[in-house]
Amino acid sequence: MTTTLGAFVLGTPDPPALADFYRALLGWEEIVREPEWVRLRAPERERPSLSFQLEAGHTPPVWPQRPGTQQMQAHLDIQVDDLAAETERACALGATLEAHQPQEGVRVLRDPHGHPFCLFLPGA
Repeated sequence: MTTTLGAFVLGTPDPPALADFYRALLGWEEIVREPEWVRLRAPERERPSLSFQLEAGHTPPVWPQRPGTQQMQAHLDIQVDDLAAETERACALGATLEAHQPQEGVRVLRDPHGHPFCLFLPGA
């Protein structure tokens, strides 16, 4: 039996809009586009992919986490070769930089719908 990660799925009130952000950020291609579901993949491989499903009542998590607030269930880690330039580019695409940064070589941002994600340098 072979087991492998097929996809990571983010819930969002607007799947096409959030997919457009990640498509531009990652340089991935769109495979499926429907009002309630969009799937992206890296140009050179089918899986794993990144999908976006409609969740009309999506509540973004609080960062940094605090008891009694919406907790983060998962986040994306995206490796970059130039942290400052890629942070600036992500913000130009619609991301926001978080005030709390936990370590050197990593930047915590939020996508346009409030999902935290990290840009990081190799070795960080």
